[in-house]
Amino acid sequence: MAPGSSAHEVLEGLELDHIGILVRDLDSAVSTFRTLFGYRQATVPVVNTRQKVRVVFLEREGSLPLKLFEAVEPGSALARAARSGGVLHHLAYYTADLDGTIDSLVALGARVLSPPQPGEAFDDHPIAFLYVGSGMNVELVTTREWRGRIRAAVPGQAGALARSDESSWDPGRKAGGSDGI
Repeated sequence: MAPGSSAHEVLEGLELDHIGILVRDLDSAVSTFRTLFGYRQATVPVVNTRQKVRVVFLEREGSLPLKLFEAVEPGSALARAARSGGVLHHLAYYTADLDGTIDSLVALGARVLSPPQPGEAFDDHPIAFLYVGSGMNVELVTTREWRGRIRAAVPGQAGALARSDESSWDPGRKAGGSDGI
């Protein structure tokens, strides 16, 4: 936190980035959100070896992105939590000042669950998790980049997925734009 600034002033720059949903079966959940709500798979599945999860981002025009993830270790706490079905796991906020944001949230009563570390689903940019009370976790992210970004369908191959080397997400761009995202 910058000298002379209050915790609330530091937090004014936070932007809601995505909603994290823990699911029992990632492939089934992607299909459900596609069929029922019109979401499009925005990334190929990425395994986060630190958090022990497999992650896929979904997008839909006019909506926040969803991060669906499943536990990769059957006996883990996340796997036990997912057994009953999908669970709202966290809200994620983008911040340009990860350490200052963590300090501010802790000063206001949050508890660090996972200190800053490279987030594999975010091309190894730092992320952190905090518990903010009322049963809610918050993820702090420092980038709009997602590993395994799907750019568009491959021409001539209906339904095929093409990976893009461009992983950045532009919050001003709506899903389904001219670039196929």
